[in-house]
Amino acid sequence: MKPLLVIAAATLAVASFCASAQSMRPGLWEINNRMQMAGQTEKEMAQMQQQMANLPPEQRRMMEDMMAKQGLSMGAGSAPGALSVRVCMTQEMAERDEVPAAPGDCKNTVSPRSGDSMNFSFSCATPPSSGEGRIIFLSPENYTMKMNVSTTAQGKPEKISMDGSARWLSAECGAVKPAPMTRK
Repeated sequence: MKPLLVIAAATLAVASFCASAQSMRPGLWEINNRMQMAGQTEKEMAQMQQQMANLPPEQRRMMEDMMAKQGLSMGAGSAPGALSVRVCMTQEMAERDEVPAAPGDCKNTVSPRSGDSMNFSFSCATPPSSGEGRIIFLSPENYTMKMNVSTTAQGKPEKISMDGSARWLSAECGAVKPAPMTRK
């Protein structure tokens, strides 16, 4: 379960980096990630996703509520090791060049956008994790990214690599609440 929370935090961090680019549109975004964890096969990742899907309704609702407070709506992706996250960015966030904050106590570093790409890194105390990656902007409504994340699960170091793509869905966010603003 903890790796999924780290992935959700990392995905929101990436969404926040992307939101700071002036050409990104405010509204509802869907971010799809395919992750691979060192030492875990696709079969094990699929089992982990299945366990999440099989949580008792009350536990699943608690997890969904916790994530909703962070501006996340999450569902399993279509392939083993895939994860889909929806995040809302308001017009005000875009206009003020403020970005959603990653869950936990995180520090983000973003290099200036150069052409169609941008590099980033992050370090979070809660959940303990760090990572770096690169975003390639395809249009104001699409981007791709690659990211490597280091974390600890059950006292053991874990390495997670992620390939992702994001697409703008609509100007309206529906039930997905705006993500928290960046902490100053």
